Amino acid sequence: MNKRNYQKELDKLIDNIKKEGRVPRLFLHSCCAPCSSYVLEYLSQYFEITVFFYNPNISLEEEYRKRVAEIRRLVAEMPFTHPVHIEEGAYDPQVFYEMAKGMEKVPEGGERCFKCYRLRMEEAAKLAEEGGYDYFTTTLSISPLKNTEKINEIGEELAEIYKVPHLPSDFKKKNGYKRSIELSHEYDLYRQNYCGCVFSKREQEEKLKQKQISEGSAL
Repeated sequence: MNKRNYQKELDKLIDNIKKEGRVPRLFLHSCCAPCSSYVLEYLSQYFEITVFFYNPNISLEEEYRKRVAEIRRLVAEMPFTHPVHIEEGAYDPQVFYEMAKGMEKVPEGGERCFKCYRLRMEEAAKLAEEGGYDYFTTTLSISPLKNTEKINEIGEELAEIYKVPHLPSDFKKKNGYKRSIELSHEYDLYRQNYCGCVFSKREQEEKLKQKQISEGSAL
């Protein structure tokens, strides 16, 4: 079976929007400012966007506050073709820990991460329905470490439940990831070295420790 090209699907959808000459409203779940930078630069040409920062997975609260401040600053400083608004979801890490129960030792990129995508995307889909938005999606697919197929699959399932179309995405295409790094430098954005949760932080620290050990033994 051929792998779907989500970027091509999005290109086609945008072509139709341009032909119709309308500006649809998009509810965009954001994981952090660096990942959102390119997505906002790109999509604000065609959509009026509400950035939804909802990430109960982030540990610790200080880290969470840093990331909120950065996304707010980015939205305030970046020029956009169409209006971009920002909405902050509730920060309750307990919601994430409940979801992760029994999966604490699952490696990064596995089932725990898929459940975490869904947790955040479902809140976005729910609010997109309540707010009468034309589409919802997430910035998550910009990361080379995230499973794009899974993100889109979850998005389509949620679209069925909440009756709001999911905007197909693979934002790392068209040099999106590269552009997000350039924009991060341009706006001097705080870039973290782990996804956000306590488990990814632990895994990152472990990798760093192993690297230092192997480099030490190579000397």
